[in-house]
Amino acid sequence: QVQLVESGGGLVQAGGSLRLSCAASGWTFNRYIMGWFRQAPGKEREFVATINVSGGSTAYVDSVKGRFTISRDNAKNTVTLQMTSLKPEDTAVYSCAAALVIFSRMEDYTVAERYSYWGQGTQVTVSS
Repeated sequence: QVQLVESGGGLVQAGGSLRLSCAASGWTFNRYIMGWFRQAPGKEREFVATINVSGGSTAYVDSVKGRFTISRDNAKNTVTLQMTSLKPEDTAVYSCAAALVIFSRMEDYTVAERYSYWGQGTQVTVSS
Protein backbone atom coordinates (compact mmCIF):
# COMPACT_ATOMS: atom_id res chain seq x y z
CA GLN A 1 0.00 0.00 0.00
CA VAL A 2 1.48 3.30 -1.12
CA GLN A 3 1.63 5.79 1.70
CA LEU A 4 3.05 9.27 2.24
CA VAL A 5 2.87 10.76 5.72
CA GLU A 6 3.91 14.33 6.48
CA SER A 7 4.98 15.68 9.85
CA GLY A 8 6.60 18.75 11.35
CA GLY A 9 3.98 21.39 10.75
CA GLY A 10 2.90 23.85 13.41
CA LEU A 11 2.60 27.46 14.48
CA VAL A 12 5.67 29.70 14.22
CA GLN A 13 6.31 33.42 14.33
CA ALA A 14 7.40 35.30 11.25
CA GLY A 15 11.13 34.91 10.75
CA GLY A 16 11.13 31.50 12.36
CA SER A 17 11.91 28.06 10.94
CA LEU A 18 10.19 24.73 10.54
CA ARG A 19 11.31 21.39 9.18
CA LEU A 20 8.75 19.27 7.39
CA SER A 21 9.30 15.58 6.80
CA CYS A 22 7.51 13.11 4.57
CA ALA A 23 7.87 9.38 5.15
CA ALA A 24 7.14 7.04 2.25
CA SER A 25 6.23 3.38 2.40
CA GLY A 26 4.83 0.65 0.20
CA TRP A 27 6.81 1.37 -2.96
CA THR A 28 10.29 1.93 -4.41
CA PHE A 29 11.01 5.42 -3.12
CA ASN A 30 14.23 5.97 -5.03
CA ARG A 31 12.49 5.65 -8.38
CA TYR A 32 10.26 8.66 -7.85
CA ILE A 33 10.65 12.39 -8.12
CA MET A 34 9.44 13.98 -4.87
CA GLY A 35 7.75 17.33 -4.48
CA TRP A 36 6.16 19.65 -1.94
CA PHE A 37 3.03 21.62 -2.66
CA ARG A 38 0.97 23.94 -0.50
CA GLN A 39 -2.56 25.24 -0.43
CA ALA A 40 -3.71 28.25 1.51
CA PRO A 41 -7.40 28.82 2.35
CA GLY A 42 -9.31 30.04 -0.67
CA LYS A 43 -6.33 29.63 -2.98
CA GLU A 44 -5.19 27.17 -5.60
CA ARG A 45 -2.65 24.51 -4.75
CA GLU A 46 0.82 25.86 -5.38
CA PHE A 47 4.09 24.14 -6.24
CA VAL A 48 6.82 24.74 -3.65
CA ALA A 49 9.81 22.51 -4.39
CA THR A 50 10.85 19.32 -6.12
CA ILE A 51 13.86 17.03 -6.04
CA ASN A 52 15.07 14.36 -8.45
CA VAL A 53 15.73 10.72 -7.67
CA SER A 54 19.36 11.13 -6.64
CA GLY A 55 18.82 14.38 -4.77
CA GLY A 56 21.25 16.19 -7.01
CA SER A 57 18.75 18.41 -8.80
CA THR A 58 16.06 20.62 -7.31
CA ALA A 59 13.61 23.32 -8.33
CA TYR A 60 11.72 25.90 -6.28
CA VAL A 61 8.97 28.42 -6.72
CA ASP A 62 10.50 31.90 -6.79
CA SER A 63 8.81 33.00 -3.57
CA VAL A 64 10.74 30.45 -1.47
CA LYS A 65 14.13 30.47 -3.17
CA GLY A 66 16.88 31.13 -0.67
CA ARG A 67 14.57 30.35 2.26
CA PHE A 68 13.45 26.75 1.71
CA THR A 69 15.59 23.68 1.03
CA ILE A 70 14.31 20.32 -0.16
CA SER A 71 16.34 17.18 0.45
CA ARG A 72 15.84 13.44 0.46
CA ASP A 73 17.27 10.37 2.14
CA ASN A 74 16.71 7.35 -0.06
CA ALA A 75 17.99 4.99 2.63
CA LYS A 76 15.27 6.19 5.00
CA ASN A 77 12.56 6.80 2.36
CA THR A 78 12.09 10.37 3.48
CA VAL A 79 11.96 13.79 1.89
CA THR A 80 12.42 16.94 3.94
CA LEU A 81 11.55 20.58 3.46
CA GLN A 82 13.62 22.92 5.62
CA MET A 83 11.87 26.27 5.85
CA THR A 84 13.57 29.37 7.21
CA SER A 85 12.73 33.08 7.37
CA LEU A 86 9.07 32.15 7.31
CA LYS A 87 6.51 34.75 6.35
CA PRO A 88 2.77 34.95 7.06
CA GLU A 89 2.14 34.31 3.38
CA ASP A 90 3.77 30.89 3.79
CA THR A 91 0.76 29.81 5.85
CA ALA A 92 -0.84 26.81 4.16
CA VAL A 93 -1.34 23.08 4.26
CA TYR A 94 1.85 21.51 2.93
CA SER A 95 1.68 18.18 1.13
CA CYS A 96 4.37 15.94 -0.26
CA ALA A 97 3.87 14.06 -3.50
CA ALA A 98 5.60 11.47 -5.67
CA ALA A 99 5.93 11.37 -9.44
CA LEU A 100 7.26 8.77 -11.82
CA VAL A 101 10.39 9.74 -13.74
CA ILE A 102 8.99 10.51 -17.19
CA PHE A 103 10.28 13.97 -18.06
CA SER A 104 13.89 15.06 -18.15
CA ARG A 105 13.53 18.63 -16.86
CA MET A 106 12.85 19.45 -13.22
CA GLU A 107 10.63 22.26 -14.46
CA ASP A 108 8.22 19.60 -15.71
CA TYR A 109 7.65 18.53 -12.11
CA THR A 110 6.34 21.89 -10.93
CA VAL A 111 2.86 20.84 -12.03
CA ALA A 112 0.64 18.91 -9.62
CA GLU A 113 -0.77 16.75 -12.40
CA ARG A 114 2.64 15.09 -12.84
CA TYR A 115 2.36 13.50 -9.39
CA SER A 116 0.69 10.16 -8.75
CA TYR A 117 0.77 9.86 -4.98
CA TRP A 118 -0.06 12.43 -2.32
CA GLY A 119 0.12 12.72 1.43
CA GLN A 120 -2.66 14.13 3.60
CA GLY A 121 -0.78 17.32 4.37
CA THR A 122 0.45 19.16 7.44
CA GLN A 123 -0.61 22.63 8.53
CA VAL A 124 1.95 25.41 8.70
CA THR A 125 0.83 28.67 10.28
CA VAL A 126 3.09 31.70 10.41
CA SER A 127 1.98 34.52 12.68
CA SER A 128 2.98 38.13 12.10
